Amino acid sequence: MTDPELVHLVVAEGVATVTLDSPHNRNALSRQLVAELTDRLANAGASKDVRAVVLTHTGTTFCAGADLSEASTGPMTGTASALLALLRLIVELPRPVIARIHGNVRAGGIGLLGACDMVVAGPGSTFAISEARLGLAAAVISVTVLPRLDARSAARYYLTGEGFDAAEAQRIGLVTVATDDADGAVATLLADLKTASPQGLLESKRLANRSVREAIERHGEEMVELSARLFASEEAHEGMTAFLERRPPRWSA
Repeated sequence: MTDPELVHLVVAEGVATVTLDSPHNRNALSRQLVAELTDRLANAGASKDVRAVVLTHTGTTFCAGADLSEASTGPMTGTASALLALLRLIVELPRPVIARIHGNVRAGGIGLLGACDMVVAGPGSTFAISEARLGLAAAVISVTVLPRLDARSAARYYLTGEGFDAAEAQRIGLVTVATDDADGAVATLLADLKTASPQGLLESKRLANRSVREAIERHGEEMVELSARLFASEEAHEGMTAFLERRPPRWSA
């Protein structure tokens, strides 16, 4: 029996809309979702009919990060490598990518936002870089997130794992536009993008993403190794198990 499709691609009027549709596990970065998202984005980037890409979601959560049910049962090296490849693909896609958020974003989902060129967050959107609470660290996603954030805010949210709202996400550089009308804001950005030439968009994107591309090349493989080591650790096993069992981990005060 074939598993249901978790990521959908629709192209209309020059815009490719890529939708994460795995609400049962809050659009977690399962092997299947990462593979399908990589495929849909690659197809959108290769299409001559596409001028821009909108990445969005169904359900109340854009992306909850790693699929802990998978992470707690096997090694994560392959998953971490696939995530790094996905982030690189978004950053290097020859089309602008706008994330349209109307829900919660956690852990690895923050990395997807960092890879996107622009992020529009609607009311009720919340964010957290929550890995430290599970005995992990925001390793692979750091290559797209740290170049976007101011250093003090990065330290605060990496270390505490506390949540923050869309206005704060905009202030620290994670979100481009925090608004009560996310659809309207995305429509305005798309209209502006369509006034630019394909060459102009491509080269401008490369310039804007230079620091992110450099971080991927310099630190990507190191972060894959760190991620795999942390996921295999005893503390991470306890943190993930506690999360899945909905109890405090043993180190919790």
